[in-house]
Amino acid sequence: MVEFPPLRNDLLLRAARGEKTERAPVWIMRQAGRYLPEFRALRADHEFFEICRTPELATEITLQPIRRYSGLIDASIIFSDILVIPQAMGMEVLMNPGPSFPDPLNVPADVSKLRQNVDVEKELGYVFKAITQTRIGLKGEVPLIGFCGAPWTLFAYMIEGGGSKTFTKAKTWLFKYPEESKALLLQIADVCVDFLVGQVKAGAQLLQVFDSWAGELSPLDFSLFSLPTLKHISKGVREKLSNQSIPEIPMTLFAKGANYALGELAKDSGYDVLGLDWCIEPSVARKIVDGKVALQGNMDPNVLYGGREAIESAVKRMCEEFKDGSGEVGAWIANLGHGITPGVDPEDVRWFFECIHKYSARKQ
Repeated sequence: MVEFPPLRNDLLLRAARGEKTERAPVWIMRQAGRYLPEFRALRADHEFFEICRTPELATEITLQPIRRYSGLIDASIIFSDILVIPQAMGMEVLMNPGPSFPDPLNVPADVSKLRQNVDVEKELGYVFKAITQTRIGLKGEVPLIGFCGAPWTLFAYMIEGGGSKTFTKAKTWLFKYPEESKALLLQIADVCVDFLVGQVKAGAQLLQVFDSWAGELSPLDFSLFSLPTLKHISKGVREKLSNQSIPEIPMTLFAKGANYALGELAKDSGYDVLGLDWCIEPSVARKIVDGKVALQGNMDPNVLYGGREAIESAVKRMCEEFKDGSGEVGAWIANLGHGITPGVDPEDVRWFFECIHKYSARKQ
């Protein structure tokens, strides 16, 4: 086991465990990304998945926002992509500029083309190496988040062959081949479990599962096809860590667009934190989860284009909505309601962080 530098800022981990904090910890999804000039400079010389597969490059990009916003940001998230799992399962994925699969799954018989037993150490060891190198490079400044995509979201990409507006192909599978769909979803979930456990062993201190397309499912279909696999992941990760005498770490689920499921997810999904998109008021979400889990989110990322006055106003309102009756924040991780987009000014991101510090602070 690698000896890592002691953690100097555990605000994120305390909030994830449901504790009250002196202010809200803050980070943003896709914080190591195209809005940063230093990212674009490095990306100009390297293909996207080349960066993911080269631990030194992935480490450098992960550390870029930590250097730029040192003292303002409370977490790092490893630079990788949710689609490394389909790659590990034997599918080709290109990024030009969005993801595309030259040979998607068209009918259930195509599943036989996938690797049936994925050795995550062999196929995804580059992510584990990047995590270990990044933990060392962080020098204990902030915790490191590991992640994966949720089975339904990965299933949709693998069948659609990329992004989609209608998800016709993926949903055709659900409705025409429900049992085969459930089997493939579970097969993906098993790889997710092993991948997340490997990330913890490599040094990840919190895990996040991204169900980016959860909102494309009806409440019934979410409960039939996505939720069982999400529970399978949280249960499987905790069991495997326990069996290997590795301490549990907090787990976050971001099921974008599935606000209808918040109550059920808070009750028994096995996650410590639920991410929120911007389409639900924080006060409503707090009432629904009733203190059973911590919450993360949820400012509309496009507010970052509105100028400093708009950012400050939105942050102030969000902080008030997440505070309890005594004016304290507890069990809340400040974030956006989805990933930051490439055109945002990095100085406006700095202002967002500064406003979170100001307006979420505990009143003296």
